[in-house]
Amino acid sequence: MNACPATDTMSSLLFIKRLARETDKELELHIIADNYATHKHAEVNAWLARHPRVQMHVTPTSASWVNLVERFFGESTDKAIRRGVLKNVRELEAAIRAFIETRNRDPRPYVWTASVASIIEKVARARRALEHVTKPLANSDSLH
Repeated sequence: MNACPATDTMSSLLFIKRLARETDKELELHIIADNYATHKHAEVNAWLARHPRVQMHVTPTSASWVNLVERFFGESTDKAIRRGVLKNVRELEAAIRAFIETRNRDPRPYVWTASVASIIEKVARARRALEHVTKPLANSDSLH
């Protein structure tokens, strides 16, 4: 089933408006979003333009590692789903709920251990590697 962009956009806009309503008006509101397109919609951008205290920040494409929610999903997969034999959706849901309950008994924040410099260097290295791979294709006379 495909998502409906219009519905997603309206849901995103309703969510942003709710955050703005429920956040102290004296504070700036910074929203960090993944690169999904709904926050790029004209209606959302028009609303953001009228509400300058609300600022949208978008994670880069292909940077799910930046998103701590993705890290949580990865941890739940590693510690709850891959370790079990799950015969149906009900068992999958039970395994996920058990993982969350166990983690919530002793919650710990995710802590960045990489320095900004090391992350920037990794990104630069990846770009160089990508350029190295794509240049021969761009210079090729024939792509048979």
